[in-house]
Amino acid sequence: MLPETDIRQIGILGDGCAAMSLAARADELPGFRVTIYQPDDRPAPADHIWGFWTAPHLERAAKLAFASWQNWKIVSENGAVTMTAQARPYHAMRRSTWMAHCHDAARAATVGYHGLPPRANDPATIFLDSRPPKVPAGMMLQHFLGLEVRAKDPVFTPDTAILMDFRVDQSRGMHFIYLLPFSTTEALVESTLFTPQVEDEDFYISAISDYLSRHLGLTEYDVVHRERGVIPLGVMPRHDPQIPGIGGNGGAIRPSSGYAFAFIQKQIDRAIAGACNSGLAVSMPHQAIDLWMDAVLLHVLRQFPQLAPDLFLRMAAALTGDEFATFLSGEAGWRLRLKVILAMPKWPFLKAGVRLVLANPGLSVRGRRAWT
Repeated sequence: MLPETDIRQIGILGDGCAAMSLAARADELPGFRVTIYQPDDRPAPADHIWGFWTAPHLERAAKLAFASWQNWKIVSENGAVTMTAQARPYHAMRRSTWMAHCHDAARAATVGYHGLPPRANDPATIFLDSRPPKVPAGMMLQHFLGLEVRAKDPVFTPDTAILMDFRVDQSRGMHFIYLLPFSTTEALVESTLFTPQVEDEDFYISAISDYLSRHLGLTEYDVVHRERGVIPLGVMPRHDPQIPGIGGNGGAIRPSSGYAFAFIQKQIDRAIAGACNSGLAVSMPHQAIDLWMDAVLLHVLRQFPQLAPDLFLRMAAALTGDEFATFLSGEAGWRLRLKVILAMPKWPFLKAGVRLVLANPGLSVRGRRAWT
């Protein structure tokens, strides 16, 4: 055991997913003592269902998932593609389950809990800030409202998740239904948009109701749970530029999809590996080329939202289920990236790429920034 004077302090500001995911693994940080600093004004936690694909750094989470699918679909008015994964199924896990796991593991590792310090400038403490980043005005957002519904009669196909069904109102921008069937009578149904403007609650609920009625013949159902969220898409200024960020505040949100949970775990994996060898450092868990490709895609979706159904249908048709999961999980190599690029219509992406370069003269795919 190290003498008390040799133990280094890690202070994590905030107590959300990233903070608690790191705290849960405090026993993997020999020579460090971890403390969570909880903001007094933090909102009451709301439960959500988090989705992710199988990956080595997600073994703990996969064991806590309550539903999994090897098949998923992308649907538009012009057709549908069903994909099957052999090695990388898609999992659903409740936020509350993961956070309970993290709190239990943190307590076992004797992680401390305190209120926020007046200043995070103690030179003896390595501070990491997991509080939400600052979202620039007009930024592209993924915003959604989901209902967990229970029907009296069997209407859902439980072996196939619907990741995107574009057969909904497209007048306000890219809009799709995300449907995770837990049984023939139970499912999460979300109305999701990629636009800079959040809609009133009635819009999402109406979209869900209309979709269930038109495509599944379901008009009567019980709402078991409701969830709502807004995820900024792009790289954002940190909550406090003087303190290194972690999680969404450390660039963990994938700009093109809004996926964050898997990338937070990857970020923490790398931080722990670094801490065990050469101190503690938290880096963005995305490759620069992926941020560049995401920036171009977001520009296309902002300028040509009517193309969205065709773009995602093309990508699904060009890839296997495992390739699709690998690409969206940020683990693609150049061969897989090229398959995605070749599947896309060239003119809108070329225009978007040129506009990004002209708007950002210092733009480089080797940089660490994304433009939206």
